Amino acid sequence: MPFTPADPDFVRRVRDNFARQRVMQTFGAELTRVEPGEVEIVLPFRADLTQQHGFLHAGVVITIIDSAVGYAAYSLMPPGHAVLSVEIKTNLLAPARGDRLVAIGRVVRAGRTLTVCLGEGWMEREDGREQVALMTATMIGLPDRE
Repeated sequence: MPFTPADPDFVRRVRDNFARQRVMQTFGAELTRVEPGEVEIVLPFRADLTQQHGFLHAGVVITIIDSAVGYAAYSLMPPGHAVLSVEIKTNLLAPARGDRLVAIGRVVRAGRTLTVCLGEGWMEREDGREQVALMTATMIGLPDRE
C-alpha cells in the first residue's frame, strides 16, 4: 500500500535520526533504503556479533529488524514526532548465517497514534539468500524529545 509521508523532507530526517542511533554504529549497520513506510538496513556479518554456534546472535537480528520497522513508521511521522516500539513479536525461522543481514521494515497500517509494521530478516550469501526472521511490531508516535 503506498503511503504519503507527513513530512516532505522525511528521507533526510530518517537518515539524520539513524546517524544518532549509537547501537547501529556499534553494530556497523547501514541504512540502505528509505521510502515512505519502508526502510532497509544492512548489517555485514561479524564474528564478534555471533552466538556460541557461530550464527549471528538472535538479539542482534531482532535489534536490526526492530530498527527497520521503527524507521519505516518514523518515515510517515510529522516533523517534531518520534516513535517507540510498544510491542514486537519475532519468529526466528533459520539460523542467521551468511555474509550480511538485510532487514526490511514495512508499515502495514499507520494510525493516528499506533502504527503496525512487518519486518523481515534475510541472510545473504554467495549462493542466494534465506529468510531468517519475521517480525510483527507496533510503534507509538509521540512528540519528539531533545
